[in-house]
Amino acid sequence: MSEQAAAAKKAFATRLRDIRRDAGLSGKELAAILGWHPSKVSRIGTGQQNPSEEDIRAWCIACAVARQIPELIAVHREIEQMWVEWRQELRAGQKHLQGSATTLYERTELLRVYESARVPGILQTPGYARGVMASTAFLFELPTDELEAAAQARLSRQHLVTSGRNRYSFVIESGVLAHIVGGVGAMNEQYDFLIRVSRLPNVALGVIPPGRVRTIFAGEGFYCFDDQLVRTEFWSGGVRTNRPDEIAYYLRLFAILHDMAVYGDPARALIETARERLAQSDAIS
Repeated sequence: MSEQAAAAKKAFATRLRDIRRDAGLSGKELAAILGWHPSKVSRIGTGQQNPSEEDIRAWCIACAVARQIPELIAVHREIEQMWVEWRQELRAGQKHLQGSATTLYERTELLRVYESARVPGILQTPGYARGVMASTAFLFELPTDELEAAAQARLSRQHLVTSGRNRYSFVIESGVLAHIVGGVGAMNEQYDFLIRVSRLPNVALGVIPPGRVRTIFAGEGFYCFDDQLVRTEFWSGGVRTNRPDEIAYYLRLFAILHDMAVYGDPARALIETARERLAQSDAIS
């Protein structure tokens, strides 16, 4: 579980414990009212045990705060959905995982994306996308017979960018352009597409140059879907949240990264520099 998800779980447990204390009840007294073993009250109040929705309802009623039940259950559900383990999600296959996000992209009017390690998924070209899918299959020991289908499922969203239907703001670290994914041909195809989308009126494509004095350090990538949802990814899983305070934090973070990047001709020059370095490296090898 990520630090964010773990912290949210801990904060929820603390809130339940404070509700008990505000009601003037000890752990043993609350347990007696609910007919629970005292250790269950202790484990829930310290975050060692995840309460069920029925547990939350019973806890609130016993503490005379039934009015808080809807809010607490909503928060509990949000916390449960925060952490997504890739190994579990990938059981249905990479194609299914890619297809499940399409509706979210379609209804998002402004997508803000920061990536420090790879080209954003919705901007990936066929060869690059296949390379990413192959890497995922290798890491999680998945079958490779659906790589093409998974890549096509990801590519099926790309028309949302090129059609001008929605607005997009991308910020990538310059190192993204140097990582070779899918081979030389795939990278040249990817460079061409990045240059193309950088000229679209509905797209802002920023690159943070090497050697830039950092306001903040590079970190994990994240996606802001309007001001409704944030998704960020780690090696073993991802976090998604619709908490207003978390969304506000990531929007501020994106604004800082956005201001560190260059756009237009300077961004395209960095892409062409990466292409030239790739060609020189390929010639030497």
